Amino acid sequence: MTALATVVPETRTTGPRLAWLRDRGMGASVLVAGLSSAFGVFLVEITAYIGAVLQADPFIGDSGTLAVVVAILSVLLTAVAMYVAAIVTANTFSTIIAGRTRQIALMRLIGATARAQRAEVGRQGLVVGLLGAGLGLLAGLLLSAAAVQLGGQLVATAPSSFSLAQPALALPAVGVALTTWAAAWVGSRRVLAVTPLQALGGAVERTRDEVSGRKGRHVGAWVLLISGAALLAGGVVLGLVTPLGVVVAFFGGILSFTGLALGSVLFMPPVLRLVGRLFGSSATARLAAENALRYPERSSRMAIGVVMGVTLVTMFAVALESSKRLMTSQTTEEIPPEFFAPYDAFAAIMMVLVAVSAVIAAVGLVNLLTIGVVQRRRELGLLRSIGLSNRQVRRMVLLEATHITVAATLTGLVLGVLYGWIAAQSLLGSVPVLPEFTPAGLVAPQVPWLPVVIIVAATALLTLVAAATPTRLATRVAPVEALAAD
Repeated sequence: MTALATVVPETRTTGPRLAWLRDRGMGASVLVAGLSSAFGVFLVEITAYIGAVLQADPFIGDSGTLAVVVAILSVLLTAVAMYVAAIVTANTFSTIIAGRTRQIALMRLIGATARAQRAEVGRQGLVVGLLGAGLGLLAGLLLSAAAVQLGGQLVATAPSSFSLAQPALALPAVGVALTTWAAAWVGSRRVLAVTPLQALGGAVERTRDEVSGRKGRHVGAWVLLISGAALLAGGVVLGLVTPLGVVVAFFGGILSFTGLALGSVLFMPPVLRLVGRLFGSSATARLAAENALRYPERSSRMAIGVVMGVTLVTMFAVALESSKRLMTSQTTEEIPPEFFAPYDAFAAIMMVLVAVSAVIAAVGLVNLLTIGVVQRRRELGLLRSIGLSNRQVRRMVLLEATHITVAATLTGLVLGVLYGWIAAQSLLGSVPVLPEFTPAGLVAPQVPWLPVVIIVAATALLTLVAAATPTRLATRVAPVEALAAD
């Protein structure tokens, strides 16, 4: 018997070698990798096309500054999308491994090694990454070809001989495949902790008491968080002297948010507990709130993707609005709306591009909720056997999804405003302002309320979409069959 049996439930070890791709969560993982790859390929092609358009312009063709700026933004946005996809993939594989605890333990019981089983999970992650990267590469090329054709009709200086065969074309696809592989490896680290004795139990997530008793494993998260916070503060201070402070702040944001993501099991439960009080005191509401807190690892993995998406969109909105407000304050005269038309168009394009990362995070939430319900069949069957109706079970699952998304949205809004202000401050703090052309100093954060309302509305819609499949699955199996399931 091979190590593949340790990660494929039931009797699929006798089937095709890639039968595990039909497992819950794998299809969505391929979709996440595909979205990230397609996004990166599209940005590479469009960045090259914009550069060609600028070179063909008779007035600014000799200046490559704007093309360089667009290329830098393309690299940063691709990196952000890959970063989000990697965390979503790692969380998905962590949840899948938690659901396979018993199968893994059974293999340990008959002599299989944990490292061999983890290596098999890593190979699965590589296959998922390669499939997603390949599909994303094709989708990105098709989107790019359509965009180039459209640009040829709308842009007067469009180059006639632009080629889609760009030197950096394969880099996003290769990066997605490698990051998905690495994310699967990171997400499978729990395999090493499974003992043969757990074969007598079922699929389990760590409880609140078990998580709180493992302080040492969160040292890395605290180190990243504190290091990132120091760099963020350094970026703000340096930004009072030079706009290069935003570079320091950028790395501080990456480190600090990675620390928050790794330590989400520590930071999210207090927010979940606070939000849980808003759902009333009915039995269903109390069950939903307790379920979100009982297994903090599972809830935190579901929440952190949404936190990332909301944080990114809010951060860009706040940074752009703060920059716009600083420009507006430089004159006492009324500025015509058309003055900000190019700026608003750029802001809208940036928000759409950043929203791709939010979509990737949303796919992760739907995926994790579905996997979670499948793995809790015994628990849901027990609730139905003691008298809960189908409607109450569906309402409980919907409230759990709402609980997690509301907590994640509030956290993302707070972090987004903070990161957005730091970005604006580190970039604009040294910019000369009227009337004496002295540095701007401290820049007040500006919150654009329209994007905030859109974020809240999108989150509400996300909750309904994310809970649709899990609520159906929660009531599809008869109580007796659910209680008899492994």
